[in-house]
Amino acid sequence: MRMRGAAAWCAAGLLVVASGCADSGDEWSTSGQRSPSGSITLTNCAGKTATLAGPAKRIVTSNASALELLLRLGASDRVIGTGFPPGSGSLPPELDAKARQVPVLSRTTIPKEKLLGSGADLYIDSFSASGGRGMGEVASENEFRAAGITHMYLTSTACPQDVKGPLTDLSGVERDIRRLGEVTGTTQAADQLAASQREKLDGVRKALDARATAADRPGYFVFDYDAGTDQPTVICNRQIGHSVITLAGARNVFADCDDARRQVGWEDVVARNPDWIQIAVRNRPTDSATRAAFDEAESWLRTHPATRGLRAVRENHLLRLGSEVTTVPSVENATAVRIIAKALHPGLDLPDPAADTTGPAGTPGPSPSPGVR
Repeated sequence: MRMRGAAAWCAAGLLVVASGCADSGDEWSTSGQRSPSGSITLTNCAGKTATLAGPAKRIVTSNASALELLLRLGASDRVIGTGFPPGSGSLPPELDAKARQVPVLSRTTIPKEKLLGSGADLYIDSFSASGGRGMGEVASENEFRAAGITHMYLTSTACPQDVKGPLTDLSGVERDIRRLGEVTGTTQAADQLAASQREKLDGVRKALDARATAADRPGYFVFDYDAGTDQPTVICNRQIGHSVITLAGARNVFADCDDARRQVGWEDVVARNPDWIQIAVRNRPTDSATRAAFDEAESWLRTHPATRGLRAVRENHLLRLGSEVTTVPSVENATAVRIIAKALHPGLDLPDPAADTTGPAGTPGPSPSPGVR
């Protein structure tokens, strides 16, 4: 989920700001540049800079995706809490064990009072204030500052207003991984993590180049069931989900939407009549709950008057793949690219088939993926 509110850098005792404290509403993220003194230069969405004194020691994450990145970087010993915890079976066993040791501050958005009183020196948030759907009261810049908390956004999803054209790659996610390496002092692990994502994507690109042309790109629509069904919330060309779709050899049917996300009418979906529909739900606490959510979403598509006649529904071109791996920064974005590419282009020759593992919500877990229909 997204969170509204101002971001505060000026954390007491942790930050030296180059040009004074940020104005209310600034959203800060790290630039990934370390000075000889060991400090870290920080840059917000508006391009202002500040300096973080050194790696964070007490971190709270907004959701499972931010938490997973830190676990993969080997920084689990510094994570003191999370919101939106990972669902059962959504992480590989070695990461799941570490995730279970992280205190859950909320099953959804962390309440303001609990976040401010957590004792964190860094809060990593996967979404920005822009266009977000907040849940509960959100801490202000002054409140973050008073609590000594630095509020960091992941820029691949936090700054859609700064994107000048359609996103067609996952370089922003790679930058986020390296930035997290900087603020946690795990740069070597971050380099390796970024390289593994790039290797997966290169394999898909080469396989598609060998057999698919632009004309072979089927129309693709992500049905974000948890965003509501009265009006669908679609992925536009400034969202990393658009990159995932494009890299997988598909054509986002809402590629002409110059935004991150937007609510449209079902008549707009019908007019674009996608060849494939991704049924996307968010992770639930248990496997059975997640599977039930997928079943419920698919049943809605098959019975609703506006969608039951769509080409993808009639031809059973429905792919169950979770929201998180598609739209939130993660090394599993590359796995999502592989899974979509294999579903849409049967027989695609990809290296390392063991990399295509999805659990009930299309997140890392037992193989094979049960939701490709």
